[in-house]
Amino acid sequence: MRKGERTRQALLDAAVARFGRDGYQRTSIADINRDAGLSGTAAYAYFANKEELFLAAVDADATPVIEAGLAALTGDITLDNWRGALIIGLLDGLERHPLARRIVAGLEPEFTVRLLMIPALDELRAEHARRIRTLQATGQVRFDIDPDQISRGMVPIVMSLLMALLQTRSTPAAFLGPDVAAVFDAILLPPAR
Repeated sequence: MRKGERTRQALLDAAVARFGRDGYQRTSIADINRDAGLSGTAAYAYFANKEELFLAAVDADATPVIEAGLAALTGDITLDNWRGALIIGLLDGLERHPLARRIVAGLEPEFTVRLLMIPALDELRAEHARRIRTLQATGQVRFDIDPDQISRGMVPIVMSLLMALLQTRSTPAAFLGPDVAAVFDAILLPPAR
């Protein structure tokens, strides 16, 4: 890794830690530069402003959370396992990533909607579409739905469920019961004969 890449990574690491602990409003670029062991203006060589650094830090911290959710999906591609494993995997990942957790918990409301646009979620959309195609091929999911469109719609629903779980401090088992499963089933499953 070159010096510039190391400096940018040090800034991102410091930003994730500081924003995760103190939030956007109570953190300054000077705080992050100091935490990274850099001069007072170093961040501006890599990020145009505090908001750009914050969004890059959110994406950097959210990427491993998405990876944890995806890792929970390995193996069995049944609809039941997919629903539960994804939410549990994402919740587990959020426990280790304070900035991503802060955003999902609603502690930075001005950035909540922007969370849905981070590049890390593209992989989650792609995996949903892949799973839908696989289940369509075996007849377990309706053939008349577009996997890409449904996966784009599922991501905000999954993120909303995560937000609700964190903000209400509910347990996944109590919150994601048969009623939520019925909604996903109605979207995906072929009609009963």
